[in-house]
Amino acid sequence: MPDVYTKAPVKKRINGLTPQGGSLSAFAVLPKDIRFETQEANEEIVIFLRQHVIVNAGWIFASIILALLPTIVEILLSGTNLLPTLPAGYYVVIPALWYLGLFGYIFVSFLHWYFNIYIVTNERVVDIDWVSLLYKHFASTRLDKVQDVSYKQAGILDLFFNFGHVYIQTAGSEQNFEFAAVPKPDLIVRQINELVEEKNGHSL
Repeated sequence: MPDVYTKAPVKKRINGLTPQGGSLSAFAVLPKDIRFETQEANEEIVIFLRQHVIVNAGWIFASIILALLPTIVEILLSGTNLLPTLPAGYYVVIPALWYLGLFGYIFVSFLHWYFNIYIVTNERVVDIDWVSLLYKHFASTRLDKVQDVSYKQAGILDLFFNFGHVYIQTAGSEQNFEFAAVPKPDLIVRQINELVEEKNGHSL
């Protein structure tokens, strides 16, 4: 699991922002109860991000259909001779295995959303990609390496729910960053620009 965990220091205002959101939020400003693995002593989390909750709609809808599927199949086939003749125990074991697999799918889908995290601090930009229970990818770059920040919203859903992709271009061989499907991309871009300007003494 990625080492993002709770803490309890008192946060101050940064660039006029006031704390909002918590550890379960997709968008949190100056979160009071979160820190991450490599966070430095004087480093403050300004914005803590996950993908917008609407991106979970696909697997949630699929899970509902899969949960109902055994009942639907049973109803459709109950008046026919198409159901195989199996020992009574199979009619308990097979649905149990089905729902166990479904629970695993739901659990992994939730973890994928919960542990794929984007962080903007007063010192750097951090991207934590959770791949599996055994593997994660951690990348970060200092704010003074950021050269350009932009965002894109494409489609009715993006505009209606106010989420989009944030692109962070860095200097030289530094890795570029993409915050995928995050809430309030315009605010994120504006805040990163302000932090870079504060760090470098000039705007991008």
